[in-house]
Amino acid sequence: MADFIKQGKNASEVKDADRKTQQAVADIIEDIENRGDAAVRGLSKKFDKWDPEHFLLSELKIQDIISEVPEQDIEDIKFAQKQIKHFAEKQLESIQDIEVETRPGVFLGHKNIPVNSVGCYIPGGRYPMVASSHMSILTAKTAGVKRVIACTPPSQGRIPAATVAAMYFAGVDEIYILGGVQAMTTMAVGTESLSPVDMIVGPGNAFVAEAKRQLFGRVGIDLLAGPTETLVIADETADLEMIATDILGQAEHGPTSPGALITTSSEHAYGLEEEINRQLETLPTAEIARTAWRDYGSIILVGSLEEAVEAADQLAYEHVEVLTENPDYFLENLTNFGALFLGPETNVAYGDKVIGTNHTLPTKKAARYTGGLWVGKFLKNCTYQRVTPEASVDIGEYAERLCEIEGFMGHKQQAALRVERYKEKC
Repeated sequence: MADFIKQGKNASEVKDADRKTQQAVADIIEDIENRGDAAVRGLSKKFDKWDPEHFLLSELKIQDIISEVPEQDIEDIKFAQKQIKHFAEKQLESIQDIEVETRPGVFLGHKNIPVNSVGCYIPGGRYPMVASSHMSILTAKTAGVKRVIACTPPSQGRIPAATVAAMYFAGVDEIYILGGVQAMTTMAVGTESLSPVDMIVGPGNAFVAEAKRQLFGRVGIDLLAGPTETLVIADETADLEMIATDILGQAEHGPTSPGALITTSSEHAYGLEEEINRQLETLPTAEIARTAWRDYGSIILVGSLEEAVEAADQLAYEHVEVLTENPDYFLENLTNFGALFLGPETNVAYGDKVIGTNHTLPTKKAARYTGGLWVGKFLKNCTYQRVTPEASVDIGEYAERLCEIEGFMGHKQQAALRVERYKEKC
């Protein structure tokens, strides 16, 4: 039976915070709906202290910004984008249009049609998230999306040059320096100066995730990707220093980022707090990571690998790192996770920044019903059908009777008309 050595905030505390977030986001959406660009500018000034002449960057401005980026940074960005694009292309190759003859003269098929326009949110503020440019813009373009726009906030009052460079090299069509809920809402509903999109994607904080939730339906979304979550599953063979490093390495994202350890080792379960405190003494981002671990950290001691799987599936965390003697056991048995990192040789940072898998992943238990962002999220799987006159008679007679069972007499008439018309010709 699982034993909680440490737990984060309880459900009622989290729920109360969620309610406050929901109301704040609803107010911002309503303001932008009512006042358009004027509301967007006011919100940008309020939250980001950002009030440029234009939020949209011109081509000339983009080139000026890119010229400021060190050549090594540009090379590294292009390397990462090559990895992400390659994996996305391989995923795209696995998605096929089909057409099958299910009965004589009955042809059914589906086509995978790219969404026409997508708005990508590239988080910034505390950390300019350069990598999110690859994960969303590049993946959308690989899927065949015609118009891809992107918003990113200013970073400490400045345009994040490396992020803009990554957006540009990823193939973005429009770049806006605009952050938070106001960015998501503007892309979704449109204003006088920005045409709305069909879908919004990208990770972000709790407010960005809530904006996506409230805007869903008006536009499509990828998934609810809020504050990052990291789970390490470890046995006695794991390195305690590595466990702590990998949890803290993600906790620095923000003060509400959950981190957890599930372990069969009592030594690791009772020793992790001390190791985390030791590393916090020298970690440059310790102030944020310490708060996240204090308020949202968990340590769970289990009696077996089977119990570890059960506990991990209940958490359904975004990132799951496996530091056990046989990591593949969890690949074969886990069902609820955003992304798996198998063995000590890899880690979440590889997935976040460079290795090729996408870092926009489900949080808040959404891994129970969805995976992360990939090319397939930008494709609409649309079915079609065509039938011969003979097949229309065959199917139509079944349809007439089935419609009558349900009492849909107008539906029945659609079938009956075709049976009558085509029976004469067969």
